[in-house]
Amino acid sequence: MEFCGPVPSHDLTYSDVFLVPSRSDVPSRLDVSLTPPDGSGATLPIVAANMNSVTGPRLAGALARRGGLGVLPQDLPLQELDAAIRWVKAQPTAYDSAHTLPPTATVAAARELLPPLDGHGIVVVEDGTLVGVVPAPRLGSALPDARIGDLVAGRATSLEAGDLDSPRATFDAMATAGISFAPVLEHGRVVGSLSRTSALRGAIYRPAVDSSGRLRVAAAVGVNGDPAAKAQALAAAGVDVLVVDTAHGHQEGMLRALAKIRALQLGIPIVAGNVVTAEGVRDLAAAGADIVKVGVGPGAMCTTRMMTAVGRPQFSAVLETAEAAREAGVTVWADGGIRYPRDVALALAAGAASVMIGSWFAGTIEAPGKLETDEDGRLYKQSWGMASTKAVRERFNRLDPSELARRELFAEGISASSIYLDPLRPSVEDLLDMITSGVRSSLTYAGARTVEEFQQRARVGIQSAAGYEEGKALPASW
Repeated sequence: MEFCGPVPSHDLTYSDVFLVPSRSDVPSRLDVSLTPPDGSGATLPIVAANMNSVTGPRLAGALARRGGLGVLPQDLPLQELDAAIRWVKAQPTAYDSAHTLPPTATVAAARELLPPLDGHGIVVVEDGTLVGVVPAPRLGSALPDARIGDLVAGRATSLEAGDLDSPRATFDAMATAGISFAPVLEHGRVVGSLSRTSALRGAIYRPAVDSSGRLRVAAAVGVNGDPAAKAQALAAAGVDVLVVDTAHGHQEGMLRALAKIRALQLGIPIVAGNVVTAEGVRDLAAAGADIVKVGVGPGAMCTTRMMTAVGRPQFSAVLETAEAAREAGVTVWADGGIRYPRDVALALAAGAASVMIGSWFAGTIEAPGKLETDEDGRLYKQSWGMASTKAVRERFNRLDPSELARRELFAEGISASSIYLDPLRPSVEDLLDMITSGVRSSLTYAGARTVEEFQQRARVGIQSAAGYEEGKALPASW
């Protein structure tokens, strides 16, 4: 990457910069590969952050099916983490993980899983056998206490797992049959579901899979307690990437934890962070990190900068740390501050191998938690920061009351925020479509076919606040 003009003397965030187009011979954004150069096994440079309100097993599975990587949070008990890893590993790659309910479940319970929108549905099963399908739009007009089984009308058209020869053939078959959503069966048992859009995505995205063809998943550990023992247990459960995570990654506790985990020789990439300086990258790399997580304070749920004045504008943090990482033979993940697809492109241009996304994914169908409805009828999910009082209570709920109360005194971050479901992009896959479409185009503007080429060819300029506002679309009511 190079600056178009003088190199700035002050730190920059994503809103301060823009990409300058260059002469390009890339004919289409579909001629671009977004595979990250970080050894994670992902095929997209998108990582779901290890936040309790963002990454659960369903979101991790959906993201890996499209090539990204979800990081299960360290606050989950080890038994739950083990179960979540094994669940993701058991999920299909060629079709979706179905939302299933028994016939006795209520419409109210179904509405906590899915919004009443086209392309989605509840698969009604009893003892693993298909009873029928309730299209999601039907949930909008049914009474909350109605039984889901009573909404099944007629015999559902299903797809056989063994007959899904290609995404295009599957899409064409569904279009011919006039169906937008169907359960997938194997030997008469429900094993998943598929929509026309999912079939189409199967022709565009490549899943992130391990050597056995199973979906990849990452998990996080903290630096307190016995992180080495937990890391070993996660590796035994089948985790593909291990993230050693703490708010201030450039500290002795992190370096000790990293050295102990590296000594285990688990055979999987180790991510550590967070830092914002070249010195931090060098120290974490020397202690055993393969990937360093970069970012202090840019997250939407984070109040660190306002509480402590500690942090750094994210674009400059990524730029400096990525250069140090190249010298040390490691890579960096840009963690936080992502609000638009442009920010993902800029993070990659600055040198990040992958980009972590948190709150943007929190309001999706696949995120943990149930869908709730506000007084205006809008759907939302709850989100919270990982240093907030709510997160502290979850992380340390086994401590004695006085110690827990002491820790709560020093909590930071937002404990409760309503992240509204976007009716146009309710799924994490819908967001991926938008993000990757923008980033692929960014590469074509730079004349790059890979992330590595993009990092070499990208030209970045500095803009005023008015320049940033000029790039925004006018509101529809203007």
